[in-house]
Amino acid sequence: MDLSLTHAGLFVLAAVVLLGSPGPGIAALVAVGKTEGLLRGLRFYGGLQAGLALAAAASAAGLFSLVEALPFAVTAMTAAATLYLLVLAWRIATAPVGTDAEAPAVAATGAGGFLLGIANPKAYIAFASLMASTAIIGSDASADSALKWLLCVLVMIVVDLAWLWLGAAIERAKPRPATERGINLAMGATIAGTALLALA
Repeated sequence: MDLSLTHAGLFVLAAVVLLGSPGPGIAALVAVGKTEGLLRGLRFYGGLQAGLALAAAASAAGLFSLVEALPFAVTAMTAAATLYLLVLAWRIATAPVGTDAEAPAVAATGAGGFLLGIANPKAYIAFASLMASTAIIGSDASADSALKWLLCVLVMIVVDLAWLWLGAAIERAKPRPATERGINLAMGATIAGTALLALA
């Protein structure tokens, strides 16, 4: 098997940059970690990972090019992801703070995370870019695609868990109610802003 460790290392580095950089999914993970805590936030995290893994598999199989050929499909996916993100942004921005924060305020469900992962066209574009990069296994295209998919999934598991943990760490720091309200508003605005940019 013609396996290039150099190309594998470069692929992982590119995957960390593309999949771990802040965006609506990352902002949602931080917000969910902060409002739901690490353990309850794992529902959303797990759903997101499942959705992203399927999106990565579709990109590895070249299926997103078929979706791109149907403008209505891309529009519907973008609208679904944007609507969910706007609802999530509103619930995060208006989440209870201080002594009222014990009540779960964000509908951070596994199904919501899955929807965000599977219906985000920008995730497909990132995966398609990664899948089209220099081959790691030059002698077998199918094995190369499978390995790239596996590396993408492993990178997502690690970096997304780190972002979720960061949100939970913010909550454990017990900021003052005014500070916490400001954090919630900033995270909600970030999610809403990046979601609306997806429509551009």
